[in-house]
Amino acid sequence: MEFFDITDENGTPTGETVSRSEAHDKGILHRTAHIWVVRKKGDSYQVLLQKRSAEKESFPLMYDTSSAGHIQAGDEPLESAQRELFEELGIDANEEDLTFAGKFHINYAMEFHGKMFRDNEVAFVYAYEKPVDETKLVLQTEEVEEVKWFDIEDVRKGCEHRDGTFCVPTEGLEIITKYLGNKE
Repeated sequence: MEFFDITDENGTPTGETVSRSEAHDKGILHRTAHIWVVRKKGDSYQVLLQKRSAEKESFPLMYDTSSAGHIQAGDEPLESAQRELFEELGIDANEEDLTFAGKFHINYAMEFHGKMFRDNEVAFVYAYEKPVDETKLVLQTEEVEEVKWFDIEDVRKGCEHRDGTFCVPTEGLEIITKYLGNKE
């Protein structure tokens, strides 16, 4: 059973923990790490997105952030980002390979697989910019169906129109877009 630190609105642990199931049943605030694998392609940027497994409890078979996951109780955001990137995609990143880009709040309630899912989290966003050959990644099959490069502007448009392709949090997309824009 997984346990998360309960946090305040800034993502600072309160000293209490909650099980994963209770956090999502009741919408209790907790933390996640979101990693965006990015590359420059011509004049624009591309992001590597994962297609979520059909078995995921939320947004099955939709394209999501490159890698993301809950921060376990007692863990820190950066170490969780490294762990998630390795577990889901097989990318063994050092601390200096990940750049903190910002954080945002996710809060929604939706029904998936006939059950209510309440997500209330502070997401810590990181960029990974080292070269990645998507054909050589080791995908965690229970989490990820496939990965695919997308132009970041196409992802933004798809999210705006809610075309059913993407489930990336728009706030996270805004943070990584701003981060990349500041690099220019």
